[in-house]
Amino acid sequence: MSLVVRVEPRKGAAPKAKYRWDADTEILTVHIAKGAAQSGLTGGVELEGQDGSWLLLDIEDGALRSIEVAVWPDVRSNPALVPPAECDEVMVTVPARASQPGIAAMEVSAAVRAEADPKEEVIHFVLHQRRTRR
Repeated sequence: MSLVVRVEPRKGAAPKAKYRWDADTEILTVHIAKGAAQSGLTGGVELEGQDGSWLLLDIEDGALRSIEVAVWPDVRSNPALVPPAECDEVMVTVPARASQPGIAAMEVSAAVRAEADPKEEVIHFVLHQRRTRR
């Protein structure tokens, strides 16, 4: 199964995000406030790497509403990994697929892997072997 994700320049202010780290489970959760009304997929998407890392995406009307991040067991260490100096403000949308109405959850097979800096303060997820940007 494939999943179309659109990454576009942000229009307007970014919605508020609330972060929570659960030390018992070592899961980072991000809750994103609702922005402008849009349409698209509603449901959950699970991305799981062979290294034990995973991302759970909660999508409502095509917009990201929450993300859960787990990296068990310890992921590959990359001492050169640092946060980017600049980040583009973007909007991520997941359009609905007319051929599959009513889907509430899906698991997507993808080449997912995680790497972290030695202190595990910065985690980089690679969702595909190549990166494209238009």
